[in-house]
Amino acid sequence: MIRQGYTGVPGWVRALAVLAAVVVVLPLLAMVLRVDWGQFIPLVTSVPSLTALGLSLRTSAASTVLCIVLGVPLALVLARDTFRLRGLLRSLVLLPLVLPPVVGGIALLYTFGRQGLLGQALDVLGLRIAFSTTAVVLAQTFVALPFLVVSLEGALRTSGSRYEAVAATLGARPGTVFRRVTLPLVLPGLASGAVLSFARSLGEFGATLTFAGSLQGVTRTLPLEIYLQRETDPDAAVALSLVLVAVAIAVVALAYRRPAAGRAGTGQRTTAPAPAGGNVT
Repeated sequence: MIRQGYTGVPGWVRALAVLAAVVVVLPLLAMVLRVDWGQFIPLVTSVPSLTALGLSLRTSAASTVLCIVLGVPLALVLARDTFRLRGLLRSLVLLPLVLPPVVGGIALLYTFGRQGLLGQALDVLGLRIAFSTTAVVLAQTFVALPFLVVSLEGALRTSGSRYEAVAATLGARPGTVFRRVTLPLVLPGLASGAVLSFARSLGEFGATLTFAGSLQGVTRTLPLEIYLQRETDPDAAVALSLVLVAVAIAVVALAYRRPAAGRAGTGQRTTAPAPAGGNVT
């Protein structure tokens, strides 16, 4: 007889899971208890705070768009193409996930800085990237791109290539197959990766500080503002940290909610993506 409600999770595993949750939740709770709620609104609506928040949202949105433009082709190549150095390319693409952000900032500085690999040529053209808002976007893209590539490559591998092969057999060109079949199938993974990339960009600190500096209204994003306020106004730093945590929780919750809805939608339209002139079944 099958035992009803059996989960297969031992009690000691549940105990360790509770301990893991405490490790994550307790510091957040401590921060919430430290907030000066009487001054919360004035602290988070000060001019420097709003300027930093607005800059963070704009640059994070721009870097997310850049991640999509660059990450979709890269994930498609890693998931579908076969070539000798694919493993090495994947390792290099995922490297920012494990590198200290400050190392990424130094690498960007020696690439796009005035004395960098490309910086001298750009300087001749009158383009100065380092210590500008563009530098913030590049730093955020550098650290956030792997999140989109990982999510989308996983979705591409899970979906397989059967429908693309059928569409190609029916005479669809590769571009048509990509637009009409591949993208609709992996849209949940793309949405999840884009949301996670946005969240990572929003919280970027080390590479931004190293490569872009901290110029108010130009490169001082919300994490940099929190770091500076920690030295002069701890209450403001805690209040802004709570705002950043709230935004990050909302973004991550959205990222893990969309795939479930997307899978249901994909299941309902499995036969829908088809090239002109044929039906994929």
